[in-house]
Amino acid sequence: MTEINIVDQANNVVGKRALNPEVFGLEGNPGFVHRVYSALSAAQRFGNHSTKTRAEVSGGGKKPWKQKGTGRARQGSTRSTQWRHGGIAHGPKTHGYETRLNKKERRHALKLVLSDALRSGKLILVNSLTFDVPKTKAFVTVANALNVSSGLYVLGSENNAVALSGRNIPNTKIVMDGQLNIQDLLKFKQIVLTTEALDKIEGNLGGEK
Repeated sequence: MTEINIVDQANNVVGKRALNPEVFGLEGNPGFVHRVYSALSAAQRFGNHSTKTRAEVSGGGKKPWKQKGTGRARQGSTRSTQWRHGGIAHGPKTHGYETRLNKKERRHALKLVLSDALRSGKLILVNSLTFDVPKTKAFVTVANALNVSSGLYVLGSENNAVALSGRNIPNTKIVMDGQLNIQDLLKFKQIVLTTEALDKIEGNLGGEK
C-alpha cells in the first residue's frame, strides 16, 4: 500500500498516511481520461447560436409577382432562402453538446487522475488548513512554505477564513471534497489535500470498481 507524508502548514513532516490503492493505486489510462475530460468540457458549452429559417424571418407574405407570364422564375415569397434578407437553409440551431457519460465513468476518471497525481508528486497532504482570521498574507505564507505556485486546495469541511484568504490569489482555487473534478485536478500543478478531505474522498471513491 502506498504511503504519503503528512505535513503541517509550515511543511514539516508530522506523520505518514497509507492511501487506499483502489483510489490512488490505479494504472494510467490517458485515453479514458481524455474522453471523460472532453465530455465534461463539451457539456459546459451553451450551444446558443441560431439562425432563422424562412418560417421565422418576418415579412414575405405577399407573392412577389404572379405565377406565370413574367418570364421570370416563379417565386412564392421574398423570404425564401435564395433571396437577400431571406431565411437560412440548414443553418445552426440551438442545441447542446453534452455527451452521454455515466456516474461510474466520471468517478473512475477521477481516481485515475488522483493516482497519476500521486505518482507524479503533485499531491500534498496537510494535517489541516486553518487561519484565525481571513488574511491573504497568511495564505501566501503557507503556499510558499508548501512550495505551491499553482494549487488546488481541497477541504473536508467549510472554512470561511481559508476560503476568503485564498480567493484573490492567482493560480489558486479552494474547493470542498465533493466539488472535486478532473478538470481542476489537471489544470493546477499541485493538489493540496487536508487529511479530512482525504478521508471523505477515500470514503466516497473507495470500493468502486
